[in-house]
Amino acid sequence: MAPCRRRLEGARGVQPVYRLVGKQTMQLKNPCKYLPRYKGESWIKASLPAQGQVWMLGKQRSVKKDKYHSAAYVQEMRKAIGQEPWKWPKRTLYFISDMHADADAFMASLVASGGVKKTGPRDKDFKLARAGRTGRFIIGGDCFDKGPSTLRLLQLIRLLIDRGGDVQLLAGNHDIRMMLGIKTVGMEPDPRTDHFFIRMGPKMVPFLSEIRDRYLQGKNALRGIPGTRECRRLLYPPKSWFREFPQLAAWSMPDSTIEREVQKLRKKLKLFEEDCEKAGLSLRMVYAAAKKWQELFLQSKGEYAWFYKQMKLACREGSFIFVHAGIDDRAARLISEKGMRHINRKFRKQLHRDPFDFYYGPMANIIRTKYRPIDMPLTRQGVKLLRKKSGVHAIVHGHRNLLHGQRVMLRKGIVNFECDTTLDRNSRKKEGLEGQGAAVTIFRPEGLVMGVSTDYPYIKVFEPAAISVRP
Repeated sequence: MAPCRRRLEGARGVQPVYRLVGKQTMQLKNPCKYLPRYKGESWIKASLPAQGQVWMLGKQRSVKKDKYHSAAYVQEMRKAIGQEPWKWPKRTLYFISDMHADADAFMASLVASGGVKKTGPRDKDFKLARAGRTGRFIIGGDCFDKGPSTLRLLQLIRLLIDRGGDVQLLAGNHDIRMMLGIKTVGMEPDPRTDHFFIRMGPKMVPFLSEIRDRYLQGKNALRGIPGTRECRRLLYPPKSWFREFPQLAAWSMPDSTIEREVQKLRKKLKLFEEDCEKAGLSLRMVYAAAKKWQELFLQSKGEYAWFYKQMKLACREGSFIFVHAGIDDRAARLISEKGMRHINRKFRKQLHRDPFDFYYGPMANIIRTKYRPIDMPLTRQGVKLLRKKSGVHAIVHGHRNLLHGQRVMLRKGIVNFECDTTLDRNSRKKEGLEGQGAAVTIFRPEGLVMGVSTDYPYIKVFEPAAISVRP
């Protein structure tokens, strides 16, 4: 098949060319027409790819397999895809994950989706394109921490919703850790959760500073706030915590995990006030910022109350499960026996009524796993439950940051789309990545998955139907 060309509105440089290289073929006719059409690209700083490439041709930068898969990539991929046709979403899905308080990276990712047209330099200067009005945006978690402004990012997400975007928010470990940590401030003492605030450590200091700068200015900012000694008592776990927590936690976690929690807290206790002082935060201001956060996010009429109200732990579209981090055997069994609605109801119940049970129980592994030996495992039995009983063919997640765009990972016989592409500017600087981050993973009803990223020169195109056909 000869390469096909089409113009992208607002695209810079070379016009997009969809090349079918080597022996790789596509089942769809004229596949180039499904590539995203960037609108308003001149208003973002990210450099977006202008050509498509069959995903498998990216080799080690696009595909990986665990030790369970020992044969050649194409053979293992064909086996993981299976002979049964995948069930595709009825509308186009745009998955964007791990923005980490970087609104500019999020806006650039929206432009990369083709679902949003940027019309000017301000955050509010955008509108939904036709593709965005008919599609759905799934935000894969981790809006908090690392980047320059969490509040600005959340305001941009709210603008997208208010302008008609169908947006589904998924829980990330940073989002939930922040919520649980600050929620416990001022609560009745409980050795199981008294440490949640300090456990966040230095990662929460920039956001507390942002709350101070936005809402706690002027001579009356600390009116009604207790003195330093009382604030320390309200923020810190009591000394008895180091004795009581291991006893109460023994029934729900192994000794090694308990010891790791205790050691982490000892370290963070030593550094917390030092980190606050560096940021110009007194303990009274820290307490005031935490209480203001509760008002903004947890009270029913709070400015950002919508964020956690609309959040789910997982969602399913066709043969795809979307989560922040991953799935283990226990989650696979819950999905196969109870379904996604049950999981999300249980998530909300535990989050608000039993935060300890959630954070140290099986549900939290969905937002925290990195498939390490210390994590709850996903085995072939769990994959069998997902595929045979539930009809799930792929897990879509973020959480583990990559440096060359999205990656297809074969894990215990099931396809994983790994979509954390290191978007926020501070993480990019730390990883040695140049330029502004932008990325979106697109799921088309026609049977295509496309990975757009500033860190890979092509739009990666994955068509299971083409791979499953033997030459």
